Amino acid sequence: MPTLWITRPLPDRVIEAARKMFDVTVREDVTLVGKDEMAAALGTYDAILPTLGDALKADTFAACPEPKTRILANFGVGYNHIDAEAARSAGIAVSNTPGAVTDATADIAMTLILMTCRRAGEGERMVRAGRWEGWHPTQLLGMHLGGRTLGIVGMGRIGKAIAKRAHLGFGMDVVFYNRSTVADPGVPARQLDTLEAVAAADVVVVAVPATPETHHIIGEGALAAMRPHTIFVNIARGDVVDETALIAALQAGQIGGAGLDVYEFEPKVPEALLTMENVTLLPHLGTAAQDVREAMGLMAVDNLKAWAEGRGLPNGV
Repeated sequence: MPTLWITRPLPDRVIEAARKMFDVTVREDVTLVGKDEMAAALGTYDAILPTLGDALKADTFAACPEPKTRILANFGVGYNHIDAEAARSAGIAVSNTPGAVTDATADIAMTLILMTCRRAGEGERMVRAGRWEGWHPTQLLGMHLGGRTLGIVGMGRIGKAIAKRAHLGFGMDVVFYNRSTVADPGVPARQLDTLEAVAAADVVVVAVPATPETHHIIGEGALAAMRPHTIFVNIARGDVVDETALIAALQAGQIGGAGLDVYEFEPKVPEALLTMENVTLLPHLGTAAQDVREAMGLMAVDNLKAWAEGRGLPNGV
């Protein structure tokens, strides 16, 4: 029976499914796996199920020149923590879990949009601090979504799911920027030619994968194209946003606010963001639902099973 190392605890249903075909070792530590520990695991286990942020860059593979591992079944659709090319050069296949995360992540995008536009975070802090003096007509006036324009950067599965919720559920107009032409965005939506044109929307959501090409795609230029009332939301990966530039734009009143589920140097969150009332901060909750995490794990196990049986990976990258 091939050996499998799971880098952090997963739902019981996932572990049970993996044990049917693998000799499973679960690392009980919930923190990220460092380079040395990962290099040792590459030399020990036939298969590894890594999670977001676990060290699998080129230097990790270099630290284990003769790995025993032959597959990395990533738990998540994003795999920017894995140098897939370096893995392939070492003879290691890589897979991910697309599809399972789409709706849950789109839901968190709408949560952040609503919380930030309607100033719900500010209101909740006011109530908890005992500072609420009762209703009055001009208290915490925010932005109503109906009739507003939503700009989406990245019109893949998640971008389309956000567009559907925003247009059909809240009556928003949708524009989007995508590097390739999108023939069917799923709802009435206009593809614009430039990122800056989309950045001028009332609400801007970034939903691109983290790749070298999308690193800091939201930087000074895109932020400068936003308007003083624009709400910016990131549910993608932290490093698609230049966090320093975002903080500067918020501090200068260049944009109206931000809703963030991910951070450039996660789990570190800059003090400047923590102190801003017009910023909603979530602890990377994008897929944090029991059934969604189970579906992600079972998809990873399906990839592992396919590898063990000599079949093509359902979700190879």
